[in-house]
Parts: sequence; C-alpha cells; structure tokens
Amino acid sequence: MIFQPFAAAMTATQGTIRAASNFDALADAEKLRKAMKGFGTDEQAIIDVVSNRSNDQRQKIKAAFKTAYGKDLIKDLKSELSGHVEELIIALFMPPTYYDAWSLHHAMKGAGTKEGVLIEILCSRTNSEIRNIVACYKSEFGRDIEKDVRSDTSGHFERLLVSMCQLSRTEGMNGGFSTTRRGQRCLSCTGNRDESQTVNVQQAEQDAQRLYQAGEGKMGTDESSFNLVLASRSFPQLKAVADAYARISKRDLVSAIGREFSGHIEDGLKAIVQCAINRQAYFAERLYKAMKGAGTKDSTLIRVVVTRSEIDLVQIKQAFVQMYQKSLASMIAGDTSGDYRKMLLAITGQ
Repeated sequence: MIFQPFAAAMTATQGTIRAASNFDALADAEKLRKAMKGFGTDEQAIIDVVSNRSNDQRQKIKAAFKTAYGKDLIKDLKSELSGHVEELIIALFMPPTYYDAWSLHHAMKGAGTKEGVLIEILCSRTNSEIRNIVACYKSEFGRDIEKDVRSDTSGHFERLLVSMCQLSRTEGMNGGFSTTRRGQRCLSCTGNRDESQTVNVQQAEQDAQRLYQAGEGKMGTDESSFNLVLASRSFPQLKAVADAYARISKRDLVSAIGREFSGHIEDGLKAIVQCAINRQAYFAERLYKAMKGAGTKDSTLIRVVVTRSEIDLVQIKQAFVQMYQKSLASMIAGDTSGDYRKMLLAITGQ
C-alpha cells in the first residue's frame, strides 16, 4: 500500500477570538452589571466585553456574576436585549458543545425540521465533537439524538445522518452496519470515523472507483456505497478519494453527487466532501448563502460565526474573499444593522 501524509490537515487555523490577557471575571461581571443597571442599556459596553473574551472566559464571567449579584447573567441579558443581537450574545455565552446540541434540538423540535442545521453540524464535526454533542444532547434534553433524527428524517438522508450521529458500537453489528427503526441497514461509524492523518493512496483509488461504479458508471445509483465511503473514511482520506475520482471521471466528486442525488441527501453528501476538500470554504459558502439575495438567514449567520470564532474564522474570512471577491465584513455590514451589526463585526475581527 502507498501512504502519504496529508499536509493540508496540518495547516494551522486561527480564530478571530482569543482569550483576553489579564482576564478578571469579576471585573467583567461588574462591567456587564453596570451596562444593564438603571434606565437604558449600554449595548456597546456589553459588546466590548463579550466579543473580546473566549468562551471559557465567558463561562467564568457567568459564574462570577451569579456569585457577586445572586442573579443569572443570561436572564438579565435576555431582559435587556432583543432580536438578533440577543440571539447572538446568548449563543456566545453557551458552551460550544451545548450550543451544537441546542441547535440540533431546536432544528428537530416542533413542527418542521431544519435539515440545513442537521447537515451543517453533523456532517462537519470531528469524532470527539460528535461524541460530546451526543452525550450533551442526552444529558441536557433527556433525549436520544439518533431517535430524534430517525423520527424527523427519512430514506437515504436518514441513513446518512444516523451514520453521522451514532456512537461507535461493536455489539449487535453486522459487517459494520446497524439496523434502523424501519429495518434499514445503515453504517454505524460516527464517533468512529477514521481520523488518521495518513492517506492510503491505494485505498483512495479503490474507493473512487467504487463510487464511480455506484453512480456515473451504472444505471441508477447505489446509495449505500456513497454512505459507506463518505461516512467512514477520514477527512484527509476523503480528499484523496475526491482527487482520485476527478482523475477517473473527469468530473469532480461534488458535481457527480449533484448528478446522482437530489434534496437533503445531496446536500449532506456534498457537505462531507466539501469539508474534506476545504472545510473553511464550506463555511464561507454557508455564510455567503445566508446573506445573498433578499432577506438574511440570521440563525445560520449567527451559528457559523459563533461556532467558528475560536477555531478557523480567520481562514474562513480568507476563503470568503477568494470565493466571492468581497470581504465577509463588507457583506455583514450591508446585510445587518445596529448593535447586531456591531457585534458581528466585532466577533469577525473588524
């Protein structure tokens, strides 16, 4: 077998928000209390504190606020703020894992399902992130995320998401597959996605050929082959598969998926491949689509900015400029207003 290191995976990424030096949780709690005390609210003071502290520091501020004043900071913020700026600031005070679990819960809660949220989170997170989300979902909401996914989705899309949200299991397995409530077989491999940074070139060629034969190379589509490969291979390995596929097919894998699939399963499979090829470009596209055209998908804009702010938002901003010939900041400025705009720009490092 031929193995190659995956250099791109080792490229350092950087968030726009970093932990503040000389941090004093009690002093910050006092600043927030003063900003909300009396008549009117000093939104700028709140923005200055919240946008310049890491999530871990915000958790310490919450604790210091309760200790100092015997009050819940989040409740006070909600009483003083409203609209999108409230949604944004409250999201920033949620621990990252909880925010992902909360977003998934709300995407499946009540009438209708926000499939884009399920795809964005479940198809882009690492093994450890998925494990923590599944555990948090259970502990915070008292529900099994796999059962909720199965009750809210169906068909090949259901099978893909079950693969994405299921913890590694070895019991009751048959050749790496488990059985869903409807008796369908689906790959049980999340939390168990191969995360090796070493690429097996021979395996990538075989997988690319398998995908070609499962789609473009035959009448109809063998959806299970796409599910198996895209759900179980490491992201570096999938990038090699995509490169090999382009050589075999003369068409890139994302375009091939678009020809073979439609609807939410198409979006989910594309998201996985896009994250394997260039994760920052995937999130740049999410941000662009949230703001282009009439209206703004504010929840998507908020979620992506918040969840990537300490991970790779610097690189997402760079990808945004390369892809759309305009800065993320200029598009945010043109699509939002008021304190909401100020807060978003502060988080994105403008």
